[in-house]
Amino acid sequence: MENIYLFMIIALAILAIADLVVGVSNDAVNFLNSAIGSKAISFKTIMIVASIGVALGAIFSSGLMEVARKGIFNPGEFMFDEIMIIFMAVMITDILLLDFFNSVGMPTSTTVSIVFELLGAAVAVSLIKIWSDGGTSSELINYINTSTATKIILGILLSVVVAFTVGAIVQWFTRLLLSYNFQEKANWVGALFGGIALTAITYFILIKGIKGTPYADLKFEYTNGLTIKEYLESNVINIIGINLVVWSAISFGLITALKQNIYKIIILVGTFALALAFAGNDLVNFVGVFIAGWQSYQEYVAQGLPASELSMKFLSKAVETPTLLLFIAGMIMVVTLWFSSKAKDVVKTSLDLSSQSNTKERFQPNFLSRGFVRSAMLMSQMYSYVVPNSWQEKINKQFETPAIDLTLKEEDIPAFDLARAAVNLMVAAVLISLATSLGLPLSTTYVTFMVAMGTSLADRAWGAESAVYRVAGVINVIGGWFFTAFIAFVASALIAYLLHLNVKVMTPILLLIAFTLLVRNYIAHNKKNSKAKEEDSLFKAESSSVQGVIHESADNIANVVKRGNKIYTNAVNGLAKQDINALKKNRRQITKLSNEVDDLRDHIFYFIKNLDESSVEASSFYINILGYLQDMTQSLDYISKISYKHVHNNHKKLKFNQLKELKLVDEALEKLLMDTKDAFKSRSFEDIARILNNRGKVYDLVKEKIQMQVERTRTEESSPKNTTLYFSLLLETKDLLSATMNLLDEYNQAFDSKVPPARVAENEEE
Repeated sequence: MENIYLFMIIALAILAIADLVVGVSNDAVNFLNSAIGSKAISFKTIMIVASIGVALGAIFSSGLMEVARKGIFNPGEFMFDEIMIIFMAVMITDILLLDFFNSVGMPTSTTVSIVFELLGAAVAVSLIKIWSDGGTSSELINYINTSTATKIILGILLSVVVAFTVGAIVQWFTRLLLSYNFQEKANWVGALFGGIALTAITYFILIKGIKGTPYADLKFEYTNGLTIKEYLESNVINIIGINLVVWSAISFGLITALKQNIYKIIILVGTFALALAFAGNDLVNFVGVFIAGWQSYQEYVAQGLPASELSMKFLSKAVETPTLLLFIAGMIMVVTLWFSSKAKDVVKTSLDLSSQSNTKERFQPNFLSRGFVRSAMLMSQMYSYVVPNSWQEKINKQFETPAIDLTLKEEDIPAFDLARAAVNLMVAAVLISLATSLGLPLSTTYVTFMVAMGTSLADRAWGAESAVYRVAGVINVIGGWFFTAFIAFVASALIAYLLHLNVKVMTPILLLIAFTLLVRNYIAHNKKNSKAKEEDSLFKAESSSVQGVIHESADNIANVVKRGNKIYTNAVNGLAKQDINALKKNRRQITKLSNEVDDLRDHIFYFIKNLDESSVEASSFYINILGYLQDMTQSLDYISKISYKHVHNNHKKLKFNQLKELKLVDEALEKLLMDTKDAFKSRSFEDIARILNNRGKVYDLVKEKIQMQVERTRTEESSPKNTTLYFSLLLETKDLLSATMNLLDEYNQAFDSKVPPARVAENEEE
């Protein structure tokens, strides 16, 4: 039996390494968000600073992994075999849960997940033990530390409400005093702001950072017999006062003498501080369970008692973790930080929700987000009645955002300015420090995320055009946090129960399932990223002349035509084979294409703004092109939808003759669309006239098939559903052709102004 526990320890070690990877991917948003979003410094510099913070935080972190020992349950009530089941269930659940959130790009709390996993597994094992001994569920309180779970739940609520509110208030007053032209303010203003921000961050490093190190309990002569931690906590006012004076003076010197941007320095120091604290305090969430399990196994080997008779009471004592293990953990975290694409996805979610400029909204509005926005609008109206107009004008002037630099590429435009980034870091540091000194279990993820959301609201980043989407996003993220707690508890309890049934059999089976899911998610994530980078995605036009737009749009048109042809063919083939899965996949493809075309239309505002007066006609051409592309995708969407609906509802299959005729139409349409794609792909715009001259063949073919179906319906057709579907497909094919030909006409006219425009609508009338 000893071999199974050795196997479990090895498995826990591997799971701990994997947990470090997925944990850092999730928590990177805590300290990277502000620096990356503000574009304050280069990405490479940000990563170097964060890496140093993570490495130092891990190496000098506390060697006491208390949460896995006695924070949630009373270890003296469990035997070695039971404790190993708890630890194994926790690690399997944790890695799968965090990886799931990383894959969907949502930030969650590693602290909450580990606590509720420990709680779920401990409750399951405790109840099994109690019931097998003939006891009652009321005895559970002897095994579980219920006060910790209550504190965590309260911590979630406090994190959400307090961080959001404080972030919004501080940002509103900051913007009111500094405006968006904060760089032009007097030097002493920047120095004072720098002094306040750096004082807050320094205090954060002292309280949150040092508390997590072994040096917190050391005593020196100048601390009057107190430990460093006690001395810091008892001299808060003095420490803050001295730091404020010193940092303000240093900030003034940096601004005046060295001509440094104090806001960039604040962001750099703040990023380092949060990375340091993250590694120092959250490391327990990733490796604490493994270390507790490893030390339990050492005790099991040393004592030589049967696993079911060895009490785990020794876990109640403080046992330090070897520095070598902390160093290895730190290096794994640093490597993950540099190479994890999932970390970038989680950061992107936070940045999109807090961006000052328009972004592609990831979340769809819901009744809650609409209700909150309506309430906010009513409050805004009440505010306009109460506050004098002269005050409102002065306040609004301070919140006037500068014009976007249209010369910058979209990826180079900051999500927010340096002032908001500095406030994000300063407020998060203060709140986490305060919570730590008061012993409140606030989550760093919750605090940093909600502060960013609060400052976004106060900075008017959530305007009328984006508020309903941004609020929906925040609601989704918050809902995910509570979902984390619930799923962590239930899943961990279930896995603990399965392990209890037969630990020898279930351990390898559950590990195999866990690693299979991890590999599957990894492959799916890479496939998703490669699809996002592939050439089949559409690109926004940036030229300011008609000729420039002609050439820039050519690739998009070739792209839409190529993908549209494939979608049409897949719809016909799916109907022929009654393949519901193929038709369902086809619907996803047209939805993706439609969304990309919609994104191009959403960019029209910025495109027109970027035009010079001599090139305004380019806007009319570009708008018309996008209109025809949208008409094409709408026709394809309808064809895909009705095909899927017909098969999904189990209606009669189309008759052989109908399918044969549809295939003839598909082949004719494919030749036309492929000729169109080739012309645009190779920029052979002179071929467009030839394609336009041949359009009559496809039109005549479609008209012929419609007439043939009319005759069949009058004589032999007996299925109304089949008739409706067939007519709908052919009529929508005509609309698809019309949109395509109109687009070609537009290009033909723009490319060669001597060619008179010929509209398809007129053609059809003939």
